[in-house]
Amino acid sequence: MLAALAAGTLPEAVAASAAQNPRAVAARTAAPDTRPNTLVILMEDLRWDALGCTGHPFVKTPNIDRIAREGARFENVFATTPLGSPSRASFLTGQWAHQHEIRNNGENGPTSMRLKTYPLLQQQAGYETAFIGKWHMGSDDSPRPGFDRWVSFRGQGQYVNPVLNIDGRSGPQAGYVTDVLNAQAVEFVRKRRGKPFSLTLSHKAVQGPFIAPERHRTLFASEVVRRAASAADPLEGKPALRRTLPGTAQALRPPTDESIRQQLQCLTSVDEGLGRIFAALEETRQIDNTLIVFASGNGCFWGEHGLSDKRAAYEESIRIPLLMRYPKLIRPGTRLRNYVLNTDLASTMVEISRSNPVPEMKGRSLVPLLEGRARDWRRSFLCEYFEEPAFPRIPSWQAIRTERWKYIRYTNIDGMDEIYDLASDPGEVRNLINDSATQSALDDCREDMARLWRETF
Repeated sequence: MLAALAAGTLPEAVAASAAQNPRAVAARTAAPDTRPNTLVILMEDLRWDALGCTGHPFVKTPNIDRIAREGARFENVFATTPLGSPSRASFLTGQWAHQHEIRNNGENGPTSMRLKTYPLLQQQAGYETAFIGKWHMGSDDSPRPGFDRWVSFRGQGQYVNPVLNIDGRSGPQAGYVTDVLNAQAVEFVRKRRGKPFSLTLSHKAVQGPFIAPERHRTLFASEVVRRAASAADPLEGKPALRRTLPGTAQALRPPTDESIRQQLQCLTSVDEGLGRIFAALEETRQIDNTLIVFASGNGCFWGEHGLSDKRAAYEESIRIPLLMRYPKLIRPGTRLRNYVLNTDLASTMVEISRSNPVPEMKGRSLVPLLEGRARDWRRSFLCEYFEEPAFPRIPSWQAIRTERWKYIRYTNIDGMDEIYDLASDPGEVRNLINDSATQSALDDCREDMARLWRETF
């Protein structure tokens, strides 16, 4: 029948039927939609090296590690803005913060209503779409365009007994927030449908202040937390961090060992939930036709340079994990060292789902990398941060990173820029901005930064 349709040789009886009921014939003869489901699990404040598969010495993440083992692990992935709201917007739109204008964690509700996200494009291309979890682009938790299913909460939400907005109606939910969100995701995966789905599961975890579920509060109690050598950074080359600031903003407060253990306890419940999602995909026979992505919006500091939280341009803040599993495209155990950005996810999803791209997306699809046919891949990239009044210790900056160099330009203070030779100083301790031997590299970085800035408009 399909061949006859293609050749235009339908028998007369069928042709007559088609004339009377063209939709019925189209339904009988249309090819099934073989496009993959897409599932993105997005974390908050998870360092790239805080997983079992990325070498953490004691954390256990078997289900997250499964994605890497059966798919791909990207080893050099970075957030273009290391802050929750801007980074989530960049994942969804493929744009830098100065483009999509979600520049900080402030009241961005109206702006976020106008974002051209990849789920919106997938919805327009026939996908059933869902957003479950932390939106946090402003305190408004109402449904955003592009989602058929909406489960979210106001602002940062709460770890225990969260109040969720489910498709426009708010109400309290009993339990631990990660478990509640995972259950919602499982329910969506199990739903019977005749089209592919796009699910974004955006966890509150592992953001502080950390509250783990009762069942995990003794995990890792005897484990030793080892600090990086840069935790002893004297900050001699970091005048921005040594500025005199008013009141409590003056002090640098690295996290305690117990706080780090609590953060990893929160991670454990995310991993458990992923196991349940895997089971649901397997039981509904969707596992191998689903692109599964695991990532984090930004990293965080565990005392490097005396810092906690994120926001600064150093590796621990901007470097993030990214794992993907899709057997029809990705060979098990694939490891890629190319520079990848959070802005690349949207273009990847658009290509995978055969949706219509928009010119505003400036990230690059990762499909050519996964297929081994990428040419002329990026050798440097641009990151940025816009100062938040509540966090004056980290001023606004732009940074460029190459394989060897990182140059940080503070955009609203003079004489405090930094450049590091990552080959000899991966911990970013020795600022070479005043070293005459570095001036040629500094000039190259400044020129490259200007080029990259132009390319993101």
